[in-house]
Amino acid sequence: MTQSFFYLLINSFIFYCATLSAQTINVAQEPRAQYKRDEYLSTLLTKALEAANYSATLNHIIVHPHQQRTLITLQNSDVDLYWSMTSPERETLAIAVKIPLYRGYIGKRALVTQRALLPQFKNITTLEQLKPLTAVQGHDWPDTKVLSHNGLNVRPLANYEAMFGLTAAGRIDYFPRSFIEVSSELKEVNNSELAIVPNIYLHYPAAFYYFVSKEKAELANAIEQGLTKMQKTGEFLALFNKYFSDDLNALPFDGANAIEIKLANPHFTQ
Repeated sequence: MTQSFFYLLINSFIFYCATLSAQTINVAQEPRAQYKRDEYLSTLLTKALEAANYSATLNHIIVHPHQQRTLITLQNSDVDLYWSMTSPERETLAIAVKIPLYRGYIGKRALVTQRALLPQFKNITTLEQLKPLTAVQGHDWPDTKVLSHNGLNVRPLANYEAMFGLTAAGRIDYFPRSFIEVSSELKEVNNSELAIVPNIYLHYPAAFYYFVSKEKAELANAIEQGLTKMQKTGEFLALFNKYFSDDLNALPFDGANAIEIKLANPHFTQ
């Protein structure tokens, strides 16, 4: 083997490895139980990239549990993509692919409460009547600002599991969870003290997006193209229904009796 041929092989190998690296997408993963919604978002991402003919492999990386801090990590080379509820601030930190991944259901919020506290919600029909009670939310979640903006009492916490624990213990009146999250979460938590308030729910404009590093504009474009194509073919809706239709149908809201309490969200514009 000549020396020139040897160097050619080495350079070809280096180029091949670099190509593989370029096709690996580092996806942020929170250090908590992975739910049906996480599998859905990962599957949707893979199918969107396939629809856009963008060849890539997803590599999930455990990150800090605080959402805002994770979005900041998109500014370095460690993480390429994160999925999150949007806000104006978050959209300055990364490229938001502005196609709602949960089709608006992220803004519909069931109220999880201690089962013994259900009677205190029975006669609540308005926002004003809900204001004396206390909710819990993540300290850096956009939802926390939305609830506060509408005059609701919110206790911000950093620990996701603790929010369920405090609610089950009756130390918090209610924990708003989205329609697509609440069923799988309650199954995972498996605490008989928790129940969904059946007569009211919250609703505010909101969206959950893929956020991509500003250094990966080509990736963001490919995701948008793939999702748009899936919307046109009906594959997007079919995948959503596959993961969430049973959970949505199982929610305890009677269309004739359950009251929707609408909230304003000044932090969201489509």
